[in-house]
Amino acid sequence: MSMIRTCLLATSLVLTGFTQTSYADDNSATLAEVVAARSDEQKARDGSRHPVQTLEFFQLEPGMTVAEGLPGGGWYTRILANYLGADGVLYGLNYADRMWPLIRPGNPQWAADRIAATENFAAEVATYTDNGITAQGFTFESVPPEVEGTVDRVLLIRALHNLNKFEEEAQTRSRALANVRAMLKDDGLVGVVQHRAPDTAFESGTNSSRGYMDEAAVILMFEEAGFELVADSDINANPLDQPSGEDTVWRLPPSLRGSENDPEKQAELSAIGESDRMTLLFRKAP
Repeated sequence: MSMIRTCLLATSLVLTGFTQTSYADDNSATLAEVVAARSDEQKARDGSRHPVQTLEFFQLEPGMTVAEGLPGGGWYTRILANYLGADGVLYGLNYADRMWPLIRPGNPQWAADRIAATENFAAEVATYTDNGITAQGFTFESVPPEVEGTVDRVLLIRALHNLNKFEEEAQTRSRALANVRAMLKDDGLVGVVQHRAPDTAFESGTNSSRGYMDEAAVILMFEEAGFELVADSDINANPLDQPSGEDTVWRLPPSLRGSENDPEKQAELSAIGESDRMTLLFRKAP
C-alpha cells in the first residue's frame, strides 16, 4: 500500500467515525442460499468475485432499495433480485445514452442494443426471479425525480473506468456521482469494486483506458463528489495480477483478449485469475 493511500484511508476513517455493523445471521444464510442456487456456469466465477462476502461488506439486506450500476449480463442482478425479495426494489443504473458511442465509436447497432437493455431491465429481472420484486432501468443521467432520496445502496461494480475515461471531454464521472449522491437516502451507502492499478504504476497506466484505476484517486473522486470513505476491504484482491507496460484488465479471464490463438498464453493468464480489485464503501457526507 502506497503512503498516499495509507494516509487517505486513515484520514477518511477518522473523519467518518463509521462502525461496520455485524451482518445478521439470517441475512447471511439467505444470501448464501441465493448464491448457491445459481447455475454452475454462474458460480464458476465466485472464487474471483466473492459475491457473498462482497454484499455482506456492503451491508445489503432483503427489502432494501438498491441501484446496480452497469448490470450488463446480469451476473450480480440474478443474486440481487432473488436476495432483495418481494419487498425490495432493484434499479438497473446504466451509462448515459450519449456514452455508448464514445466507448465504441462507429458501431451504432452496439450502442442501440445497450440503450435498449436499459429500457428492458425490468423484463430481464423477471426472467431471473418470480418473487415480484419491483425493478426499473434508467441511466446515471436520467434518474427519475421520484427516485431521489429513496435508495439504500448503490453498487458500482467494475463500472467506474469508463465513467472516468470520458470525464475530461464529457464530464461523465462527475455527473454520474452527483446523481448517485442525489438518489441515496441520507444514511445510504455506495459500494465500489474496481480494477486496481499497482502502487508502482505510472499515471498513464491508471487513466482508465486499460481498465485499471488508482485507489487513492478513486477515493479522492468520491470525496470531491460529496462522499466519505467508511471502510475498505481486500475481499477482491488478487496479488497475482501485476500488470505492466500496456497490459489491460481484459487480457485476464474471462475475456483473455489478445491470446485467443495462443493456448499456452491463455493458460498462463488463466492461472493469474481475474484482476486485482479494490473494494470500498462510501457514505454521503453531511
